[in-house]
Amino acid sequence: MIPTPEEHRKFAVSCFNSAWDLIDKTDRTPAEDIEMIHLAHASRYHWGQVGTPLNFARGDWQISRVYAILGFGVMAFKYAKSCLILCEEYKFGDFDLAFAYEALARASSVSGDIANTRGYLEMAELSGHSIAEENDRNYFFNELKSIPEP
Repeated sequence: MIPTPEEHRKFAVSCFNSAWDLIDKTDRTPAEDIEMIHLAHASRYHWGQVGTPLNFARGDWQISRVYAILGFGVMAFKYAKSCLILCEEYKFGDFDLAFAYEALARASSVSGDIANTRGYLEMAELSGHSIAEENDRNYFFNELKSIPEP
């Protein structure tokens, strides 16, 4: 049975939120780490069926974050780059562009790439200053501070 567009949307949102809950969890089990990967990919898959390029970019960002948390720098970078490409192609600025650079910096840091980490951190910071909403901007800069320099 093929899901309806409404079901795809429901699954996309549910999987995204469930992945986010696991991202925020500080004491995940190894099984939850695997579940977090599956949920992020499932959300992106369902958005791929019914979403917009903005949903795709945010889904790729979430997948990148999951891989970065788990220490898989190459995969984190792959999805961060995809997020940035979508932001550039569709001219997403503000919050989304800043977080695309944040994801690239985080992925580079996980990989131990000092030069790219610093370069992407700089680009993220510059983009972050253009986030219109103060709460979003503050949230972004708090997240940016959590990236360890390699």
